[in-house]
Amino acid sequence: MKNATFKEKQRLQWQCRRGMLELDYLLERFLHQHYEKQPAAVQAAFRQLLRETDPLLFRWLIAAPEDVPDKYSQLLALIRIH
Repeated sequence: MKNATFKEKQRLQWQCRRGMLELDYLLERFLHQHYEKQPAAVQAAFRQLLRETDPLLFRWLIAAPEDVPDKYSQLLALIRIH
């Protein structure tokens, strides 16, 4: 899904709205500025990441980044630095 369709990007944007401003900011920024430039594997990991719960996302992105599961480590590092 290198070039996400408009409908797909809208769906992802909706999923980025988590109810925690910090998560909204990090996830939406990655989606709008970096998602389409990423390889298909990273895009798939991002879509899967959006299915995780808010407390887990908060812990992995902000509170305890050392507790990140291996399957998300590369993606979460990208989200944090971008």
